[in-house]
Amino acid sequence: MSGAARTVRRGRAFYLFVSPWVTGFVLLTAFPLGYAFWLSLTNTDGLSPGSRFVGAGNYEELLHDDLAAAAIARTAVFTLLTVPASVLGGLLLALLLQHPVRGRGLYRGLIFLPAVIPPVATTLAFKALFQRDTGAVNGLLVAFGVPAVDWTSGPPLTYLLAGLTLWGLGNQMVLSLAALQDVPRDLWDAARIDGAGPVRTFTSVTLPLISPVVFFQLVTGLIFSLQTFLPALLMAPGAGAGSLNTISPEGYFYMIHVYVQYFAEGRFGYASALLWVLFLFTLLCTGLLFTGSRRAVFSAVGPGGGRQ
Repeated sequence: MSGAARTVRRGRAFYLFVSPWVTGFVLLTAFPLGYAFWLSLTNTDGLSPGSRFVGAGNYEELLHDDLAAAAIARTAVFTLLTVPASVLGGLLLALLLQHPVRGRGLYRGLIFLPAVIPPVATTLAFKALFQRDTGAVNGLLVAFGVPAVDWTSGPPLTYLLAGLTLWGLGNQMVLSLAALQDVPRDLWDAARIDGAGPVRTFTSVTLPLISPVVFFQLVTGLIFSLQTFLPALLMAPGAGAGSLNTISPEGYFYMIHVYVQYFAEGRFGYASALLWVLFLFTLLCTGLLFTGSRRAVFSAVGPGGGRQ
């Protein structure tokens, strides 16, 4: 077989193997994004056969939407609080559980267990525990003479949602634990011989080597946190009955606003514009993280493909 024929054959094999991914990307990502962008330029309600082209009207309306502005600010603050706390909490648990203590496997399994429970089940369990009148938490508070707290509305809802997010630290712990186990023991031994203490060893040896995993957790945590939706919706009183006017302002996140515009107001065009703004904002934040990671994240492979 000639070299040209071999090249053609390899090219066909390559495109054959990547065709499932390309097909899925086009049908499930590229086309929905393009269609949503087209909807964002119209006033369609998703039901009427006719729709009017409004251009950038929906995006101009977003600039004057007070509910959207409040939801953006609330989502941003929630992200800034929960993402670093999740990454640091998972790393701390991994540092504690990497030492050979008795029952280490049991502790790892118990901490990781909440991460495998479906989010809906976890949220409903939290809601049942923190109910104002029938919840076990308020029952315990009342038994000690503390007035019952309305956890599902008002400022306490913020802490409840943050606690619900941190309840699933098992994922971050497993990732950090895997990264810690990949650090060569020789480097730790060399640092001890040089007189470095635990803190200096962690900051100078451990943290740079596990920085790619930490960066991965920051990026994925940012993306998922900006899309916070289900916990806040299910925590609202009467949410099980489909009521949206019972959502506390503290739980009115950006995706809740999108949901209201889609299914309560029937404004598919405006809701699609909201989603496109979220997509662009997420893309911008991710790009800024990647830009700032060039010096902060250790890489064993240099720009040219060689090892550093």
